[in-house]
Amino acid sequence: MSEPVRSPEPRRPWPVWAMVALTLLLSGWGLWHTLLPGDARARASTLERQVRAQQTQIEQLQQRLATVSRSDQISREANRDLQGALAERDEEIAALRADIAFYERLVGATGQRRGLTVHALRLQRQGDAWHFTATLTQNLNRGAISRGQLSLAVEGTQGGRLQRLEWADLRQQPQAAGLPFSFKYFQQVEGDLVLPPGLTPVRVTVRLAPQSGGPVEQSFTWAEASVRDAAGLLR
Repeated sequence: MSEPVRSPEPRRPWPVWAMVALTLLLSGWGLWHTLLPGDARARASTLERQVRAQQTQIEQLQQRLATVSRSDQISREANRDLQGALAERDEEIAALRADIAFYERLVGATGQRRGLTVHALRLQRQGDAWHFTATLTQNLNRGAISRGQLSLAVEGTQGGRLQRLEWADLRQQPQAAGLPFSFKYFQQVEGDLVLPPGLTPVRVTVRLAPQSGGPVEQSFTWAEASVRDAAGLLR
């Protein structure tokens, strides 16, 4: 006797809570997939704008710093030039005051009367040569004119030995004549002289040979006659 055929049992439906959980999971995944990338792009765009704004601010600050630095440099240069100009004016004022005092002593009623003399000697380097300026004065015979010739001689050391160079040596001319002078109260006589290489000058002597009267000689140390620049160097 054959057994009766059993019909298949019907599938049980999923519990309701499982369906709800699956639905929420799928919905959350879809929401994350849809919204999160857009939010990230918005945040990236915001950060990019902030970076650009900060970069612009940095460039502006750098430009302001460069402007301030340049302005400070210009101010320093202007102040340095002003200080140099003031120093030059102070020197000019001091020289003018010295000139006034010199003129007062020379032509004033209380000034000391002197015959022909060398009031001052100034030496200034010009390349390989030296330019000299000798200031000659006389106020003993007022109204009288002093005429004559001026020459120089230099003493120095070279190779450990004392050397004396006469006017012809300094002018590099065998028959060099002295420089003429002619004045009533004072005159500045200028000229150039050349020293041989290796010579260290120590003393310079000015010789005056007037047309009337005896010769006049006056010596100066090279150091006191040489003009020095602002750094204290001979020039």
